Parts: sequence; C-alpha cells; structure tokens
Amino acid sequence: MSVINTKKWLDQESYNPIKLCKKLEPYFNKLDAQNIYHYLTLNGMFRKSKAVESNFIKDPNKIYNIIKQEHQNLRKEWHGPDIPIFILPSDPMNQKLIKEFNGKSGLAFKDKLFLFLSEKNTMDEIRALFVHEYNHVCRLKHYKKKEEKFTLLDTVILEGLAEHAVLERFGKEYLASWTSYYDSSIQQKLWKRFVQPNKDISVQNPKHNHILYGLKLYPKMTGYSVGYYLVNNYIQKHNTAIKNMLSMDSTRIASIST
Repeated sequence: MSVINTKKWLDQESYNPIKLCKKLEPYFNKLDAQNIYHYLTLNGMFRKSKAVESNFIKDPNKIYNIIKQEHQNLRKEWHGPDIPIFILPSDPMNQKLIKEFNGKSGLAFKDKLFLFLSEKNTMDEIRALFVHEYNHVCRLKHYKKKEEKFTLLDTVILEGLAEHAVLERFGKEYLASWTSYYDSSIQQKLWKRFVQPNKDISVQNPKHNHILYGLKLYPKMTGYSVGYYLVNNYIQKHNTAIKNMLSMDSTRIASIST
C-alpha cells in the first residue's frame, strides 16, 4: 500500500484536521474521527491553525518518492510488512516538538505509520524519522508478544532498537537528541535505579509513561535513554545488526547489562 497521497486530502479538506481524520476511520478499528484526531494530536499532528499550511513541506511528491524507496529497501532488509504511510503536517504551536525534535514526530502501529513534518525538516531528517518508526512496525511484527501485553522493558527495548537502526543506517549525525542526554555511566544508573526495578510494569500502568518519558520526578527521557544503552550493550557484546534482533526477547537483550 505504501505512501498515501495525504496532500490531496489536505487540499480537499482545506487543512481541517477533523475532516481529514474522517478519511482515516477505515484504518482504525472502531474509532471515530474525533477520537482519531485526539490521539494523533497528542503525538504531534497539526491542529486547526492558519500557520499550518505555510509550515508544511513544500514538495510532498519528492518526499513521497523518497519514503516509498526507503520503505521498499527496509521491507526487504527487515522482512517488514507493506503498510499505509501517512505524511501530515506537525503542530507548529507545539514548542516542545519544535525545540527538541525540530518540529517533527512519528507514530507507528503494527499496520500503519504516521510522519508529522514541517517545512524545516531536511530529507535526511525525514528518512531517519521514517527508519525509526518503521523499525517499530517491524519489531511489532516479528516480536511474538501482543502489544497490549508489553512491559516497560519491552517498550524501552523497542525505542533502543529503533534509534540504533538510525545509527546503523545514517550514523551519529541523525540520532535523536535524547541519545546524548547522558553518558553510559549515568545511563547505567538510570537502568539500575528506575527501569530495572519496574521492568515488568504494564503499558497500562501510569508509571510506565512517567519512566519512559521522564515525567514527574524521573530524569528526562529516562526510558528512551536506557533503551538505547541496553541495545548498545548487546550490539557491542555480540557484534550483531538490528535485523538480527527484531524477534529477540527483551529480557535477552537486557541480560547483558544486568
């Protein structure tokens, strides 16, 4: 299925996000446009604003073609699924998104993928974001555990694998900023103090997201940073590639660091 022509949708609906989300209803099981809108905006999609259209990418067809090619390459390399990919404007009013992620974000499901972009994003940035998100899709396909049964450890490994996929493909220049928040000694302390004692809590537990994102009293992006640390330790120990780890149990990956 690959890249959906969302620019046509945006033009048809005059960048009205609720009307656009109506077109997404067939891709979501039992969710209406309002609920889809709420969920996507929580993850960086645009809201109704005069600033949105001028903030969106100027040459969507070029980006569609690049993502189509990247999708084909990664499907072959990672034995990944053919999924619909939706490229939409990000929220130009979201200061955290602008400051920490240069105005871009992504959202992956086992059967679809979203990229939320702005005009300031370079082609290499967009490719790196797609690699991260499509790695999530492939992990969800190959890992024999239902997503609703995921634990905190599963989620941090999911994020660590995805960002190491970016490192493997593009090098350090295009890594997310959170990979360099802490050195390895601090990452080890975060693992021992915060993640390891809570590794089995479910995704439904509020503490899961508090640790993952570094909310409340937890250090910033704790879970993400620990996931990168755990995956890095495994790769260094076994000199392996990300494609060989997509189906690997999270506890096996983390065992190197315990």
